[in-house]
Amino acid sequence: MTDSDADSGWFESVPPDDLEVAREVIENGSAESPKDWPKQAVEARFAEDKDNYYDRLHEAANYAARETVKERERADDQQLKHSIRAMDDCERTANELAERAAEWAGSLFADVDAGIEGAREVATRQPDTEAERRAVSLAERAVDLADEAAAIRGFIERTAPSVAPNLAAMAGPVLATRLIALAGGLETLAKKPSGTVQVLGAEDALFAHLEGRAPSPKHGIIFTHEYVRETRPEDRGSAARAVAGKLTIAARIDHYSGDLREEVHEELRDRIATIRARADADEEGDR
Repeated sequence: MTDSDADSGWFESVPPDDLEVAREVIENGSAESPKDWPKQAVEARFAEDKDNYYDRLHEAANYAARETVKERERADDQQLKHSIRAMDDCERTANELAERAAEWAGSLFADVDAGIEGAREVATRQPDTEAERRAVSLAERAVDLADEAAAIRGFIERTAPSVAPNLAAMAGPVLATRLIALAGGLETLAKKPSGTVQVLGAEDALFAHLEGRAPSPKHGIIFTHEYVRETRPEDRGSAARAVAGKLTIAARIDHYSGDLREEVHEELRDRIATIRARADADEEGDR
């Protein structure tokens, strides 16, 4: 519905059984004030009566909501969310199976190493007994999962820079994807304050602090960022705030415009250099 036909019902140009057209009108239409839509719908022969109008409206609104959810779930940032969770699951399960395979194979073969590399070696063995076949098969499953995790990581590293160019450049593709996943999506991340971004991934520590059982966490998953991790402990709070602030700006740029802004990255580099200069000054003062 447009301004020119504001007095018409949303259903005026909608065939009664065409839910896709109804969805487009519902999503894009507007009216300055409510009208007697049920009456107009009957007069326009869109509905047989008032109850039938509400049934059609309910069906169209539900269809529009379902299709919007489908499109949202298929969005690239949601694919990143699923991929990072799948990668973590594959890595965790692969390591657990590799340890189990090494323990089992160690009772059957000589010189069996632990870990994924040990599982890779076990997977090349030629079994002679049923027990050996099962141990080798288990090692193969661990290797397959490890390889799948590596393939998913490659997908993340290729996809994240196109979905969130500034976030991926600032945090690296994997950390950028973890932040998107923890927030629930790029749009949600872009709307969060930097203080929330700073402690994403540290929810347990934050709740413990709110209950009076622990100090306030200085950082969450962003600790894995080199600017935080490689800064001396007494300056990590400042570094985490600086990183979180710029990551928040990067997410907003990515969501609302999508262009790479080098000045944001330069500002963060300068800020971290200033913070780390304190350590040099303190060391100089101690001499």
